[in-house]
Amino acid sequence: MAELVFFSGTMDCGKSTLALQMDYNHSARGRGGILFSRNDRAGESMISSRLGLQTPAVEVRDDTDFWAEVLRCRATGHNVDYLICDEAQFYSAAQVEQLAAIVDEMDIDVFAFGITSDFRTRLFPGSQRLVELADRMEVLQVRALCWCGRRATHNARTVDGVMVTEGDQVVVGDVESRTPAPAPAAEAELPLFADEPLFEDRPLFDDQPLFDADDLLAPGAAGSPAGTSAEAAPVIGYETLCRRHYMRRVTAQQAAALADPAESASVCCVESKAETP
Repeated sequence: MAELVFFSGTMDCGKSTLALQMDYNHSARGRGGILFSRNDRAGESMISSRLGLQTPAVEVRDDTDFWAEVLRCRATGHNVDYLICDEAQFYSAAQVEQLAAIVDEMDIDVFAFGITSDFRTRLFPGSQRLVELADRMEVLQVRALCWCGRRATHNARTVDGVMVTEGDQVVVGDVESRTPAPAPAAEAELPLFADEPLFEDRPLFDDQPLFDADDLLAPGAAGSPAGTSAEAAPVIGYETLCRRHYMRRVTAQQAAALADPAESASVCCVESKAETP
């Protein structure tokens, strides 16, 4: 009996690798399938893994109709027994409903792979609908790691190494170049939590900007102070963090800058200090 299965996890946990492996396993048994992806790191019409594996796929767009894609493939004489849907978080809710209909009406297995929540800890529309409709969900067992060594549970977006919590939900960024994790050191007496609630709609964290907007202007851009040389365009990146460091907003680059060899406390410990007389 066909199923709609959603394989979820943070970045770096091997979702695309598993998608390619699953396609290999099914095709090796004579089953026919179609591979889909959207906004893959290797470019359009591709499913790629950080391990270097990649294979062609159908690029999903806003107007992609999965039902029509299956009928078109069958019309050319090819069997369609399963669908591999990578980067499913970028699909629309309506497209996920199409996938559910394909499972129920065509008896075709659908294996979807994607991130559950964005850099603001908000569910992607596609992932939310998959959670609601999937016959089952599987959280990948390969654990992505925070810079501190703990299991990473949150995806963070950074601008020049500084974590940000506002902006468009989908922005292309660099996930390959990472700041090396610092040696165990203290976090310079960072507060455990910010004074304001973390998850209100507006603002998400606090009212203070995390960086000066003028510093992010490209050379010659409007708004740059006259007679000064503007900084290079900001580098947008992504990294995975444990919940503690996500809520503290401490990225690998910031932790390296804060590292103090004289400190012996662990970066993941909060120690009480004895009062001085």
